Amino acid sequence: MGEVRSIVDEVRGEEAAAHAVPTTPEPGPAATPAPEGPVRERAVLADGTGSFADFYTDHYAGLVRLATLLSGSRDAAPDLVQDCFVRLHGRWSSVRDPLPYVRRSVVHACASHHRHAAVVRRVPSSEPEVAELGADELEDALAALPDRQRAALVLRYYGDLPDADIARALRCREGTVRSLVHRALADLRKVIDP
Repeated sequence: MGEVRSIVDEVRGEEAAAHAVPTTPEPGPAATPAPEGPVRERAVLADGTGSFADFYTDHYAGLVRLATLLSGSRDAAPDLVQDCFVRLHGRWSSVRDPLPYVRRSVVHACASHHRHAAVVRRVPSSEPEVAELGADELEDALAALPDRQRAALVLRYYGDLPDADIARALRCREGTVRSLVHRALADLRKVIDP
């Protein structure tokens, strides 16, 4: 499990560095110093009122990290999340609780990404494959898990979500979530600790 945490910490560190905001104020009389301590998230009410732009700003980076872990592709993750936000924008006024809605959309988009990749792998390519160097054993093991097991594992250990929220995202019962996590960990132990 230490390897899962190290990948999660690595992804979080890269995202934090990519989205770091300089703390030096702009010159001029209207400049204000950067806030000290953690920045509080802007609230979006449960009935969906609030600014979509604020919601997007507050949750985009976290959902890209989630999609990166679920899809196994740092290149595809921003596109998958962006598509989910586009669909959410069209329903913004009718979605009562947007974060679980868009999180579930990201989980489903990543599953669809894996299905598409599986179809592409089955179709023979006319071009010779170029082997990628530096493949990480844990990322390969996560990618080999079934979609629902991988999603349950990432949502539990990366997203720190309780079973109820994972069950809502996967549209299953809480007992099923515990079973999925248990089976996924057993499969990972077979690959990582032979």
